[in-house]
Amino acid sequence: MDVSGGSGQPRSDNAEPAQQTTGEEPAPPAPAPQTPEHPEQPEQPRTTPAPEKPETAGTPGRLDPPDPPTGAPDPADAPARAQSSGMAKGQPPQRPKEPGGGLLMGRPFGVPVYVAPSWFVVAALITWVFGGQLDRVLPELGAARYLVSLFFAIAFYASVLIHELAHTVAAIRFNLPVRRIQLQFFGGVSEIEKEAETPGREFVLAFVGPLLSLVLSGLFYLAMQPVEPGTVPGVLLAGLMVSNLIVAAFNLLPGLPLDGGRMLRAVVWKITGKPMSGTVAAAWVGRALAVSVLIGLPLLNHWGAFGGGTDDSSGMDAVTDALLAAILAAIIWTGAGNSLRMARLREHLPELRARTLTRRAVPVETDTPLSEALRRANAAGARALVVVDADGNPLSLVREAAIVGVPEHRRPWVAVSGLAQDLTDGMRVSAELAGEDLLDVLRATPATEYLVVEETGEIYGVLSAADVERAFVRAMARPA
Repeated sequence: MDVSGGSGQPRSDNAEPAQQTTGEEPAPPAPAPQTPEHPEQPEQPRTTPAPEKPETAGTPGRLDPPDPPTGAPDPADAPARAQSSGMAKGQPPQRPKEPGGGLLMGRPFGVPVYVAPSWFVVAALITWVFGGQLDRVLPELGAARYLVSLFFAIAFYASVLIHELAHTVAAIRFNLPVRRIQLQFFGGVSEIEKEAETPGREFVLAFVGPLLSLVLSGLFYLAMQPVEPGTVPGVLLAGLMVSNLIVAAFNLLPGLPLDGGRMLRAVVWKITGKPMSGTVAAAWVGRALAVSVLIGLPLLNHWGAFGGGTDDSSGMDAVTDALLAAILAAIIWTGAGNSLRMARLREHLPELRARTLTRRAVPVETDTPLSEALRRANAAGARALVVVDADGNPLSLVREAAIVGVPEHRRPWVAVSGLAQDLTDGMRVSAELAGEDLLDVLRATPATEYLVVEETGEIYGVLSAADVERAFVRAMARPA
């Protein structure tokens, strides 16, 4: 398979297509466009894969990596999507629509804050549980205790939001873009789009969240001192003090995906000089922590470590403790595994280079019959067609999916311009792009093919989204 150089010239650095190793059949390489004498349909381009999002489940005040970029849409939908996203002909590419994630509450520091639907479930659960405790401490409240409990739930998650804002401010200080903050089932998630550049910054970025939770706990303790213990303000302040202390302590546990795990990762990274070694160590500690939570939390509660006694416990309490422990353990275990996968992804992303994945392209004029264009491509060993004007300036790219739809006997009467997608600025890709920068460009302008150009503006070739996908799968299949 020949891969292109500038202006359709051959290159020596072949880029072989990657193979699927995820239980599916390997994807065959996309064949070159064929002449009518030897018709063969090229492979339908597929969607560029989105790197798997790590640590999707939330823990109290946890720092979360970002969502990786999504790829190009299905070839049949590409023109319509370009129109609907404001990327029609002649318009510059626009930033993708901001991710959702629930009810938008505001934009502190320019970062959108969302409340996930699962938060309302937890808020109701906290209201019910804390209301039962208030009934024993302040029985005179009656049904109003649930209103007080709801206020506690909101105040607690406001504390979690402050925890997450600490991560956000630190990330902004280190010039790391923050995609969003989301309050969800077991706390909050700060989605930071890039990794810290040094282990010291990674440590600080992780530590500021638990530190601020400890500060909040201390402030609530100080506020308790002049307040009568048996009153509503006294009970609320005590509950917020204890809950923030628990958030800080839980997040300081040294295992991914918790903040303490990121701190451990930073320490191992500093010692070994390898961020991947830090991720592996912290992820396996996180998995051990998940097993400990699954087994130890119900036992500790049964033995009265959290204030209850064995005489007060019932069968339903034991089931509730086991269910809570299972949920927490699953969140930690899954987050640790996702951290490992994300680290491997980041390690292999630099292997995705536009220059090595680009196909050789043949320039053809707008009125060139498809059969003639395919003949020229076969003669040159090229695998892509670029429609140019009389001066050789690129106008559009002929889509593989469109070639498939033209019967062989009609190709001599079909002009290539009728099968081409007009070029926008976002579809012009620099040959020097690689890794996350390359995927960011593909995400900004979804398409099936992209024109790759040199810094001088010279045509280098055509980049297919299908080729990027196969290279991505191959890179991810290799062990870290």
